Amino acid sequence: MGSIMFISSVASLVALHNMIAYAASKGALNQVTRNLACEWAKDGIRTNCVAPWIIRTSFVEAALQNEEILEEIHSRTPLRRVGETHEVSSLVAYLCMPAASYMMGQVISVDGGMTVNGFYPTHD
Repeated sequence: MGSIMFISSVASLVALHNMIAYAASKGALNQVTRNLACEWAKDGIRTNCVAPWIIRTSFVEAALQNEEILEEIHSRTPLRRVGETHEVSSLVAYLCMPAASYMMGQVISVDGGMTVNGFYPTHD
């Protein structure tokens, strides 16, 4: 059985300021994941998607040096920290393994709880 993994973003699941085009493209990727899962199942191909929040990479490292930005991220994330690359790659690896052979068409957030937070305060 084959497996295709897409990387989306939590921007496809919740509204984020000034990210309309990015969010729309990632939302489309989520739906491609679902449609291909149905279309390609007969061929033994599974598709899934991982939707990360802020993950510490070279792309965001400069922004994470800004204390205001970092506090904004922490205030929206119940775990009060930025994600690490291994937290995304571990899920991607699992989804490609035989142990995940019954999972398909899923969009899974790796976000420290950001997408389920709502208006719940993350600190006292």
